[in-house]
Amino acid sequence: MRVPRTRGAVSGAIIALLGAWGALVPFIGPAFGYEIGPTNTWHWTSGRLWLSVIPGVVAIVGGLMLMTSARRPTASFGALLGVLAGAWFVVGPTVSQLWNHGVSQAGVVHGSNTLQVFELLGYFLAVGVLIVYFGAAALGRLSVRSVRDIELAEAAAATETGAAPAPATTRGGRWRRGSRPLRRDRGATTTPAARRDPVVGDR
Repeated sequence: MRVPRTRGAVSGAIIALLGAWGALVPFIGPAFGYEIGPTNTWHWTSGRLWLSVIPGVVAIVGGLMLMTSARRPTASFGALLGVLAGAWFVVGPTVSQLWNHGVSQAGVVHGSNTLQVFELLGYFLAVGVLIVYFGAAALGRLSVRSVRDIELAEAAAATETGAAPAPATTRGGRWRRGSRPLRRDRGATTTPAARRDPVVGDR
């Protein structure tokens, strides 16, 4: 089913930007003393590949899919990619101890205690949590079918078949959609002129 592109545009843009930050900050952070691992800029390591670049690229791809797709399955898949990438940003440094002799492959955290906290947040934890949040929020919105979604689907079907789209459907005494001419619901209220005049004995 088709969905408005605006449904995931904001979340997709934020996920893509966060993914770009997560992928690039290990390489540009050392230029201003914001560093985990090697202290020189643009220094490539396998830890940065697995813990920053790959989840960052996945988040960028998922965010772009969420921004541009008008198909519910595609947009939902993009949001799911964002959730997975964000989760890996959070757990990746800890999981990497399994193949790195019990030491996080992210590298050594530098600076004062306060700076180390902000480095861990800015490299992995806060980035991952925010990506998961916006990805999950987008999945929630995409799981709901609104009237606008139904109208888009019917308009697309009418375009493919060459038939004219049916009028809008409403309830509670308003006009209905159908193959017949527009008519009033049974529960519609009548105008004062159509009401029955009182007769003797009614009072």
